[in-house]
Amino acid sequence: MSETAVDLSAGVVESTADVIVVGAGPAGSTTAYHLAQAGLDVLLLEKTSFPREKVCGDGLTPRATKQLVDMGIDVSTENGWLHNKGLRIIGGGVRLELDWPELSAFPDYGLVRKRADFDELLARQAEKAGARLYERCNVSGPVLDERTGRIVGVTAKLGDEKRPVTFRAPLVVAADGNSTRLSLAMGLHRREDRPMGVAYRTYFTSPRHDDDYLESWLELWDTRDGQRKLLPGYGWVFGMGDGTSNVGLGILNSSPAFGELDWREVLKAWCASMPREWGYTPENMTDPIRGAALPMAFNRQPHYTRGLLLVGDAGGMVNPFNGEGIAYAMESGQIAAGVIVQALARVTDGGRERALQAYPRILKDVYGGYYTLGRAFVKLIGNPKVMQLATQRGLTHPMLMRFVLKLLANLTDPQGGDAMDRVINGLAKVAPNA
Repeated sequence: MSETAVDLSAGVVESTADVIVVGAGPAGSTTAYHLAQAGLDVLLLEKTSFPREKVCGDGLTPRATKQLVDMGIDVSTENGWLHNKGLRIIGGGVRLELDWPELSAFPDYGLVRKRADFDELLARQAEKAGARLYERCNVSGPVLDERTGRIVGVTAKLGDEKRPVTFRAPLVVAADGNSTRLSLAMGLHRREDRPMGVAYRTYFTSPRHDDDYLESWLELWDTRDGQRKLLPGYGWVFGMGDGTSNVGLGILNSSPAFGELDWREVLKAWCASMPREWGYTPENMTDPIRGAALPMAFNRQPHYTRGLLLVGDAGGMVNPFNGEGIAYAMESGQIAAGVIVQALARVTDGGRERALQAYPRILKDVYGGYYTLGRAFVKLIGNPKVMQLATQRGLTHPMLMRFVLKLLANLTDPQGGDAMDRVINGLAKVAPNA
């Protein structure tokens, strides 16, 4: 079903496939892997080359772990993965360790891996499955059918010499992150009524590098100018198992201070307040402080239109409760691949389109109510007084915090499960599915 034509004299390469996936991050590589596993011809286009850096906490919950297992990736400690038992929560003078819940739907452990290595592992796994990966392929825009307005391919600049290239396929997946130039070119703009966050992180050489819990600080204090002000968001400390710790903070735009502070300076001040023996000092910093946006709660819609499907950050899939993006990027990629496989098996244009129109409905069925709850949560904790009260009162009740862990990490058994699972699943079902 695919063909490739090469015109070296003109410096133009034109290739066709069943599906084009733009972006080889977790969303794109997962999509390409599952499409290739189903026997489709897939082009996976990545604007940079591997290995490459991405701003991230590098901590993976059991939801992401399940996706890696589904892709056949060896997540053993022998293969360089650091396993974690759960989440350590610090705030209100309380230090509480909560193990990941024991569920039938998800593993009972999480993982840590640097994104420079992690993303390449996923892209190579997609390649092994049969996807055709083009690195240093910077997609510049969509190719549209003049009659229907549907996307039928993309234009790009390929290689160091930036050779013009056209790739064609009846379906294109936008996995090009929060900026998603491809979605913007198709007229899909960010919804201003959905929350956004930012994350800033760096790495330090530290004796805490092999910590087997992800650590979350619920009280993030701005101690500059001799004042002590509670900020919306949270800080994290994740041991990397390689002699370093990933230390960072996530902030929500529900705070009046969102656009007023220099978050790099806030992170530096927060690190300076920690015990010196942990090593989070300027001389131990191994990487510069970098930041990235966290597009949350379906902040770009529709997730399917005119031959284009949105996955991961391009579709605003980040969990508003905890800022987790990788699990939802990979899950949406798997869902999109399943829809595409079924659509391309239809024998009529109308049948294919009906199958593709199911994609946004499936996403809303799976995440819509839960993300609505998350949007309400974001508004609440945008008030520092509410955040402080919740931290001081909640952390002294371990049973309540186990419920909160399940809610924030979205870790429940969808069928059966315990009373906590049934309450959380029930709340997500009755919440508006927007």
